[in-house]
Amino acid sequence: LSTNDLIPARPAPTMSTAWLSAVRQHLFADWGTGLASVVLLLLLGYAGTHLLDWGVLRAQWLPDVAACRADGVGACWGVVAEKYRVILLGRYPLEEQWRPVVASSLLLALLLVSCLRSFWRPWLAILWVLGLPIYFGLMKGHLWGLSLGLSAVDTDRWGGLPLTLLLSSVSIALALPLAVLVALGRRSELPAIKALCTVYVELVRGVPLISVLFMASFMLPLFLPQGLTIDVLLRVLVGITLFAAAYMAEVVRGGLQAVPRGQVEAAATLGLSWW
Repeated sequence: LSTNDLIPARPAPTMSTAWLSAVRQHLFADWGTGLASVVLLLLLGYAGTHLLDWGVLRAQWLPDVAACRADGVGACWGVVAEKYRVILLGRYPLEEQWRPVVASSLLLALLLVSCLRSFWRPWLAILWVLGLPIYFGLMKGHLWGLSLGLSAVDTDRWGGLPLTLLLSSVSIALALPLAVLVALGRRSELPAIKALCTVYVELVRGVPLISVLFMASFMLPLFLPQGLTIDVLLRVLVGITLFAAAYMAEVVRGGLQAVPRGQVEAAATLGLSWW
């Protein structure tokens, strides 16, 4: 070929997105993968048919104790139909359970909106500032000493889904800034700060969350002076926040360590500040 002759272009590789091609690629790429896939599919089919038979076909759907204890009966879902209020709303007063339902719906809507990037606007922070007081006002019946015309319900009677949503969302939000500080402290060149942050992270990560909740709920009041009480919701919230911050600090520290040394030196060469 001379320099003026061009090699004809080859067709671009095609990528098939069909589900059959994906199954063949991931489950039956070779004989070993195919054999393992067949065995696992057979086991899943065997377990699935028995689960369907136990959980649906032979299940007892009505709250009947005698029927649930009869021979050959599968799952007894009647207890869910009978106790779903306790499961979802805890010991909240029965006649006032519309309040945690509304409060949970409000908080769940805020969480879902916060997960959508298109809603990341300054007004989203305003919604949270307004939404949390409304949540506490509905749940407690009063806010900052102001009566809302609702019966007062102590926090020790909160439970179920409303309490789970509150503790998880608020504790994660409070744990994030603390986690960043602890992660920076673990990378500090000051021995005292580094040792303090390391002991905190390793100690908290080595303890189960249930132990932290047990200490916050039952053990901590025993060490307080007589007459001094701290709300149980606040104690649990602090415990979960400290627990989550220890795990999140390791995530942040891992992200900082992933920055290449050359990139850090290049930034310093350009005159960029530490922040």
